[in-house]
Parts: sequence; C-alpha cells; structure tokens
Amino acid sequence: MYSSIAVLLLLFAAPTLAQDPAPGRVLYETHCGSCHYERVHERTKSDVKGLADLRDTVARWAAQTKHRFTLDEIESVVQYLNESHYRFGLPPDSAPRKRSAP
Repeated sequence: MYSSIAVLLLLFAAPTLAQDPAPGRVLYETHCGSCHYERVHERTKSDVKGLADLRDTVARWAAQTKHRFTLDEIESVVQYLNESHYRFGLPPDSAPRKRSAP
C-alpha cells in the first residue's frame, strides 16, 4: 500500500519537477559558463530561431565540454535558456531577470 502511495506522489510531482529550470541553470553555469556569458544569448543576430534550433545548438555545444551530458541534462539546459532568454512558446517576460553573482 505504501509503495502505491509513493508512486502516486511521484506521478503528481513529476510535472512540477520537470518545469524547474534550476538544474539547467546549474549545468549551464558549471559546464558552459567558462566559455559563454549570459549576454551571448541576447544577440540580435542569432541562428536560434525556435526551440528545435535551441535544442540542436545546446546538443552541438555540449559535446565541446568535458562533461558527457545526458539527454535529460541537455533538455534541462534548453529549458533554462528558453525560460531565461529565448522565450519560444512562452509569454514575453515583463522584466529582465537579474542574475545573482556566482
């Protein structure tokens, strides 16, 4: 009975956990931040025109790091970058997000 309750709790919690961009931010800052800085995503001229382009770009550049990214980690980074910078399929952000110093 307790295992059934645990499974149900995980099922209901999973969508909430999947929407948290924090793991993607940590991965980005840890493995991508040494070469990138946040303003690189604010360029007016960008090859990233949609979410599929963002996924392709993250996957391509992930291979340049010393970390072997899993597909879930790549998706976490994509989600973080989309929510913090690109906003594909999301309502416009009313105010720019301020980053805290690392």
